[in-house]
Amino acid sequence: MKLCLSILVLPFLSYKNNFSHFPPLCHKSPTIPHCSMATLIGLCIRVKLLRSLPMNFKVFVNIRPGTHASEHAINRQLNDKERVRAALENEHLLGIVNKCISQGIHGNMEVH
Repeated sequence: MKLCLSILVLPFLSYKNNFSHFPPLCHKSPTIPHCSMATLIGLCIRVKLLRSLPMNFKVFVNIRPGTHASEHAINRQLNDKERVRAALENEHLLGIVNKCISQGIHGNMEVH
């Protein structure tokens, strides 16, 4: 039995179909308004998109408006290249992100 929390659903993934300016915008929904994992889940989504898309694409990952108590602070963290780079320099955190991404690829994590 797979547990699906509907953190990322297709209606909240958008992009402009213009390859000269292609900013995929991903809105994720935390499971509760004070979810302590919101930043980590957002970081995993951002890293997966960055690894999957060509390097010249800009990626924006945001908390869906009104779904988290700290949405503005988390959005700032997730879309700040320097903060993301610093987070991924932490070997333990990078290991967690890689594990999360690999489990998603192998079907242990379901996305609706």
